[in-house]
Amino acid sequence: MDDFTGEKPAGVSGASVAGRAARKPNPLKPSPLTPMKGRTEDVPRGIVFMIIATVLFAAASAASKWLVDIYPVGEVLFLRSFTSFVSCAVVMLPVTGFSVFATRRPQDHLGRGLSQSISQLCLILAFSLMPLAGAIAISFSAPLFAAVVSIVWLKEPAGWVRGGALLIGFVGVLIVTDPGANSLTLGALFALINAVMYGTVTVAVRGMTRTESANTLVIWQVTVLTFFHSFLLLFGWRWPTPIDAAMLFGTGFINVVGQWFWTKALHAAPAPAVTPFYYLMLVWAAAIGFAVWGEVPTASLLVGSSIVVGTGLFLFLREARLQQSLRAASAPGSGAG
Repeated sequence: MDDFTGEKPAGVSGASVAGRAARKPNPLKPSPLTPMKGRTEDVPRGIVFMIIATVLFAAASAASKWLVDIYPVGEVLFLRSFTSFVSCAVVMLPVTGFSVFATRRPQDHLGRGLSQSISQLCLILAFSLMPLAGAIAISFSAPLFAAVVSIVWLKEPAGWVRGGALLIGFVGVLIVTDPGANSLTLGALFALINAVMYGTVTVAVRGMTRTESANTLVIWQVTVLTFFHSFLLLFGWRWPTPIDAAMLFGTGFINVVGQWFWTKALHAAPAPAVTPFYYLMLVWAAAIGFAVWGEVPTASLLVGSSIVVGTGLFLFLREARLQQSLRAASAPGSGAG
C-alpha cells in the first residue's frame, strides 16, 4: 500500500523505498511533464490537417442529423460519446495507465462535462429541427459568448474595439437566426443554447489548462460525457440495423479522428495561420445539406454567417497579436520593466 500512500513501512530503508518508487510510478499522482522539444513549423501541412478536420467534423454532424431522424436523440448521443471514450482509452491507457485520470479538480471536470453534455444535446436537437449549415453557423458564435463570459466572469477588460466587434457579431447571430414575425424558431433556440454553453466550456478549459494536461482534459471530457449521456437512454432505445449501427458508432470515431487532425494542425503551424480554415466546416455543411436534404442556403444565412465568422476571426487574431506583444515585451533583453 505504500506505493499509493507514499508512507514508508517499518523495517524498510529509505533507499529501497526510493528505488521502488523509481521503478513503479504512483498511479494516482500526475506524472511530471517533460519539456517539449523544439519543432519546425510547417504551415501548409498544418492547413491540410485543419481542412481534413473540418471535413470530418462536418461529416460527423451530418451523420448525427441523419440518425436523429430515425433513432432517439439519447441513443445517438450516448453511442457517439461511448465510442469516443473507448477510442481515447485504447490509445491513452496503455501509455499512461490510470494516472491520466489523476486530478485535483474533479468538480471542475464534472461541471465542464455537464455543460458540454447540455451543449451537445442542444446541438443535436438543433440538427433535427433546422438546416445543418444554419445550426453550425450559429454554433460558430460560441467564441462571442466566450468573450462575454470572460468579461463578466474573469473580469477581462472589454475595450471599445472588442466590445464593438462583439456587438457586430451578435447582429450577425440575429441575422442567421432570422426571428422574423414568427419569433425565434425552436431549432435556432437550441443552437443558441449550444453556443452559450460551449462558450462557457471554452472559458472553463482556458482556466483548467494551467493545472491539467491535455490528455487529462480529454479523458475526463469523454468519460463524463459518456456518463451523463447514458441517462438519456431512459428516454428511448431502438435496436439499429447493421449499417445504422456502423454509423452510430462511426460518428464518435470520426469525431475523435477529427480532433486528432485539429490538434496536429495546431502542432504543425501557429494557430493564427490555421484557425481561419476551421470555418470551412460551414462550407462542407452547406454542401452536404444541399446534396442530402436539398437545403438551399438563405440570404440571411449567408450574410449572417459571414458576419459571425468575420468577427470571430477578428477577435481571435486580435487576441493572438496581443498575446504575442505581451510575450515579446516580457522576453529577456526586451528592455521591459
